[in-house]
Amino acid sequence: MAGVWLLGVPAWAVQPAPQPNDSLPAPVEPPVADEPDTTPPVVAATGSRSAENAVRQAGDAFGTSIGREVSGLYNRDRVRGFSPVVAGNVRIDGLYFDPIVTPSSRLVRATTIRVGPSALGSPFPAPTGIVDLGLRRPGREAAASLLIGYNTWNTPTAEFDASLPLTSTLSVGVGAGLLLENGFNKTRDHSYEGAFIAQWQPSARFSLLPFINVKETPLDDHGPMSVPTGNFLPPRLPRRQFFGPWWSRGGDTEINAGLLSDWTLADGWQLRAGLFRSQRVVRGQFANVVRIASPDGTGTQRITGDPALYNGSTSGEIRLTRYFSDGPRLHQVHVTVRGRQSYRRFGGSDAVDLGIVNILTAAPDVPPPLLTFGPQQDDNVRQWTGGIAYEGRWAGIGELSVGVQKTDYSKRIGLPGAITTTAASPLLYNITAAVHVTPGLSLYGGAVTGLEESGVAPGVAANRNEALPAIQTRQIDAGLRLSLGGEMRMIAGLFQVSKPYFNLDVNNRFDVLGEVINRGFEASIAGPLTPELSLVAGASLLWPRVTGDAVARGLVGHKPVGAIGERFELSADWQPGFAPGLSLDLKLSYRSPEIATVNNLVSVPTRTLIDLGGRYRFKLAGNNAVLRVQATNLLSAQGFELRSAGAYTVLPGRVTQAYLTVDF
Repeated sequence: MAGVWLLGVPAWAVQPAPQPNDSLPAPVEPPVADEPDTTPPVVAATGSRSAENAVRQAGDAFGTSIGREVSGLYNRDRVRGFSPVVAGNVRIDGLYFDPIVTPSSRLVRATTIRVGPSALGSPFPAPTGIVDLGLRRPGREAAASLLIGYNTWNTPTAEFDASLPLTSTLSVGVGAGLLLENGFNKTRDHSYEGAFIAQWQPSARFSLLPFINVKETPLDDHGPMSVPTGNFLPPRLPRRQFFGPWWSRGGDTEINAGLLSDWTLADGWQLRAGLFRSQRVVRGQFANVVRIASPDGTGTQRITGDPALYNGSTSGEIRLTRYFSDGPRLHQVHVTVRGRQSYRRFGGSDAVDLGIVNILTAAPDVPPPLLTFGPQQDDNVRQWTGGIAYEGRWAGIGELSVGVQKTDYSKRIGLPGAITTTAASPLLYNITAAVHVTPGLSLYGGAVTGLEESGVAPGVAANRNEALPAIQTRQIDAGLRLSLGGEMRMIAGLFQVSKPYFNLDVNNRFDVLGEVINRGFEASIAGPLTPELSLVAGASLLWPRVTGDAVARGLVGHKPVGAIGERFELSADWQPGFAPGLSLDLKLSYRSPEIATVNNLVSVPTRTLIDLGGRYRFKLAGNNAVLRVQATNLLSAQGFELRSAGAYTVLPGRVTQAYLTVDF
C-alpha cells in the first residue's frame, strides 16, 4: 500500500490496515507515484495480541481502539457532540452496517473513528463521522492468543482467539470470551461469548468472508439512575453499593452475523458486497429510577419492568468501483446500493413504586412484585439508498470527491389497529476538495448532508423506548494536515454540524425542541516523538447552541444537554532503552462542565482523570507474552456520569487491572 494517498491522507486511514498473516489483505487501489509511505504499524488478527498498543498504532487523536487498548478524544457514542452509532454511521471494513448491538472484540480487531481528514477518503462520508469496524481476518498460518485478567473490583476475564488454515484457500478463526463483571455500583454483568470467521480465497481476484458472533448475558443487574426533581445535582451514591431490589435484573442474547465478498471483475473493476444481521433479545429489562426531591438524597424510587423485548436488523451494501489512471491522475467512479430492514418489539411495561427512600442509606428490601404487562408495540423500518460518487486524484496537486445519494426511508410504529407512519426521501450530497500545498502540507474542506436515525426515547422519559423519526443533518468542515517530521502528524480543523434537537420537554416527553448547531475546532498530534516515546494528543473546542421557538419562549436553554465546551486528552507510551521489554504509559483527560438539564441550570462539574499503566514483554515457554497493569482514575476523582437529561450515575472510582496475554 506504499505510496497511496486519499484526499491528503494515506490510504490506511480509509481502508482497514492489512494483517501480516492475512490471506487476503484489504482491497487496495493503484498507487500514485511520488508520495511518502507513512503506513503505521499493524496488528495481526491473532497470534500477536501481545503487541496491541493503541497509542503507538493510532493515526490521529480522534479515536482508535485495538483489542482492549483505547486512545483518542472521541468514541462511537460521542463525536463532535453527537453519536455516530445512533446516527447510523457504522461500517464493517468500509461497508454499511446497521448495528442493533456492536460486535465484540472477538470479531472486531480494531475500531477507528473516521472524522476530519480520515473520513474524507470515503466515497460516501456522513455527518457526525463514521465508526469503522475492522474484522479479525484469519491468516495463512496457525496462530492463537490467550488473555486472562483480574481487577480490584473482583472481576475476572478471559479471552481466546485462534486462526487455523484448513487448505491453501480456506482459513478459519474462532474466538471465545468470559466476563464476570462487578461494577462500580456493585452491579453484576456476567456474560460469555463465541465468534467464528472464515476466509475463502479460491483465487487472487475473489474472496468470501462469513462470520458470526454470539454473546449471552445470563445475569445483568440494573443499577439506579438518580433524577433530581429540581435544579440541583444529586448527592453522590456511595461507590460499591447496589441501591435497588435484588430482583431488578435480567439478561439478553446478542447476535451479529454477516458475509463479506471482494471480487476483482476485471482490471480496473472491483465489486465489494456485505450482508449483515444484528439482533438482540432481552429477557427482563428494568429501569431503576430514583427521583430525588431534596439535596440530602431523599426521594421516591420506581422500578419499571418490561416483558421480553426484541430488536433486529438486516443491512448491507453492494458497491461497484471503476478506476483508471491517466498519467499522474487517478480516477474512480463508485456506484452503490445499500439498505436495511429492521423490526423492534417494545413497550407493555409495568411499574412498582417502592415509596420514599434515601439513596445514602440502604435500599429497601422488598419482595419481587407480580408485574402485569400490557400489549406491546411494533416498530418497522425500511430504507434503501442508491448513490454515485467520483474521486479524482492528481499526485502532488490535489484531490476532488463528489457524490450524490437518493434515499427512501419509511417507518411504521404503533399498537395493533393504531399504526402510525413516517417517511422521507431526500436527495443527499457530499463534496470535498483537497490541495497539497507542499509535500508535507495538505488543506481540505467539504460539505456533506445525511439522513439519520434519532434513536429512541430514554428510560426516564414519559414516552420511554418510543422510536423517533429520521432527521436530516448537515456538516461543513475544513482544515489542514501537516507533517511535523518523521512520522509525527498534526491535524487541525473547524467544523459545523446541524441537526434537529431532541430532548425532554416540560411534560417529560422526549421530542423535537428546536435545532442544535455544533460549531467547533479540533486538533490532533500523533506519532513517535523519539524512538522511545510516542504521543497522541487531542483537543476539541465546541460552541454549541440550540435555536427554535422553545428557546425563544424560555422553555429550553441555549445549549444542548451533554454539551462540553472543552476537551483535552494526552496519551503517552514510553519504552526506555535501558529496560528492554518494559514500557510505561500515561493518559490525561480533561473536560469542562457538561450541560446536564434542558434549561441549562445544572451542569456536571469540570473533571480531570489520570490513568497510569505499564507493560512488560517477555518469553513464556518460548512464546511472546506481555503482562499489562493499569490503574484508571488513578486519583479516584469524584463526580457523575450523565445518562440523559437530568439523569445521573456515579463516576467510577479508581480500579486497577492486570492481565496476561500469551501468543502461540
